[in-house]
Amino acid sequence: MLSIRLRRAGKKNYATYRVVVARSTAPIQGKFMHRLGHYNPHTKEIVLDKDQLLDWIDRGAQPSNAVAKL
Repeated sequence: MLSIRLRRAGKKNYATYRVVVARSTAPIQGKFMHRLGHYNPHTKEIVLDKDQLLDWIDRGAQPSNAVAKL
């Protein structure tokens, strides 16, 4: 099963996140299939490719709770 989830990136004590499509069994910092955008919680900036996001949801990918809230 595929999931759309956040992957931590950025410097120490200044986390930013990438929105990625990965297998639900893959580790959080492991391999992912596709990058859909990024999220910076410090500036509240959210950049998503909505066309690709909807395409992956149509293919059966389930968004995580955090991604669904974004």
